[in-house]
Amino acid sequence: MSSARKNREFEMTDRDFDQIRSLASEFTGISLSEHKKEMVYSRLARRLRALEISGFSDYISYLKSNEREELGNFVNSITTNLTSFFRENHHFEYLTSTVIPELAVQHKADKKIRIWSAGCSTGEEPYSIAMTLAEAREINSTLWDTKVLATDLDTSVLNHAKNAKYNLNRVEGIDIRKREKWFDHYKNEDKSVFHVSEKIRKNVTFNQLNLMNSWPMTAKFDVIFCRNVVIYFDKPTQRKLFDRYASLLNEGGYLFIGHSETLHGVTTRFKSLGRTIYRKVH
Repeated sequence: MSSARKNREFEMTDRDFDQIRSLASEFTGISLSEHKKEMVYSRLARRLRALEISGFSDYISYLKSNEREELGNFVNSITTNLTSFFRENHHFEYLTSTVIPELAVQHKADKKIRIWSAGCSTGEEPYSIAMTLAEAREINSTLWDTKVLATDLDTSVLNHAKNAKYNLNRVEGIDIRKREKWFDHYKNEDKSVFHVSEKIRKNVTFNQLNLMNSWPMTAKFDVIFCRNVVIYFDKPTQRKLFDRYASLLNEGGYLFIGHSETLHGVTTRFKSLGRTIYRKVH
């Protein structure tokens, strides 16, 4: 046993970790690999301290007995929320150069565009999408009905996203013209705060959603962003998820996934356009 494990504040046996993995899979579909053990320990240790529980076996028992109260905290602890404005910018460039012009023609009559950001984390992705739509030359924002649905499993990051306030380090990578146009800047206790403008916020709706459960949406989407989400799922779960995405996309709809993800060997319902951009084929 390593000295790090000997000096741990709480005991977490292999059996404890296996049970945590099983519960994570059951509740969320997330598949926790062996190398995530230290991350799981450090994050759930905070819950043990907060609840004044002395060991992981006791915490597992507590979670099973108090699922309604503790499940949200458990899920928030084991999910990773790394994001930034205009992350993987080539996706937003493609949205501007190809997707939006196509949709402008396709929806010329109804003037409605619907995009889903699945796994939206703290909101940078859906707000980036909304800004891209607002700047599109092909659509007049006063005449068009453009809406972005943003969902995530983690309630704490959703609250952050709805708040729409970001520190300087979260926005300093954004083009200065965009920043001045789409954020209200003010000082709070000598710290710079950037609040996403009302014009952008009003076009984004945030909802909590477990992708493994039933989905309340009935209307179809033109585009779905699901980036750096399926890396947590095993192949059968990925297959099921992408099939559901395809069924919820309009014909020829677009799917954007993360840079380390692929649909190869997972589904035949999309064709690759390169650079983790896919289009629905059936």
